Amino acid sequence: MTTVYIISAPSGSGKSTLVNEVRQIVPGLDFSVSYTTREHRGSEQNGREYYFVSRPEFEAMIAEDEFLEYASVFGNYYGTARRFLREAEQNGRDLLLDIDVQGAAQIKSKLPGAVSIFILPPDRKTLEKRLRGRSSDSDRVIETRLATATREIENYEKYDYILVNDRLEESVETLKAILLVERQQRTGSSEDAAMSARVESCRLRNVRQQLQPILASFQPATAPGGR
Repeated sequence: MTTVYIISAPSGSGKSTLVNEVRQIVPGLDFSVSYTTREHRGSEQNGREYYFVSRPEFEAMIAEDEFLEYASVFGNYYGTARRFLREAEQNGRDLLLDIDVQGAAQIKSKLPGAVSIFILPPDRKTLEKRLRGRSSDSDRVIETRLATATREIENYEKYDYILVNDRLEESVETLKAILLVERQQRTGSSEDAAMSARVESCRLRNVRQQLQPILASFQPATAPGGR
């Protein structure tokens, strides 16, 4: 049985790096490369980072119901094609989806059994530093991304697991553990006790207290004398 894993995170949280790392070390895992109408960036290649298509092509795929989910983000379409799920099922493999909160909600409505993982930065200051360090985006674009991140983070309670990406090596091990333990539970395989303990520490019900300082860092400061 194919397990679908949904991974979401605010832009700049290190999601792509985590996904790339875990794909190298977890066997039997397919990855859905999203379709988009945005332009290439830097060394991106068609079919590797994204499938780059025109807006008319994307809209034709919508009309043919070829997407499991799609959304418009910053003026461009992004979507997950159904064919990746069909191919994973045919080959007896699991499927990893790297999608935003809009897409995650669509997938969960269609595939309630999908395992959802939300990746958080340690705090707003760290996220801003990462955004400024990774590109030449203007201050206005960065502020827009930070505002979007604040709205996306409000959806964290809709996810099964919360992973705070502070140290990359630790985060990779935790993400790997989640994928493998979920697979073991669904196939009835014996579970690794250490991995299971690591996974339990990330379940939504077990991290609420830990998340409070992170969530607070994304809230606007109250002016002196304010309520």
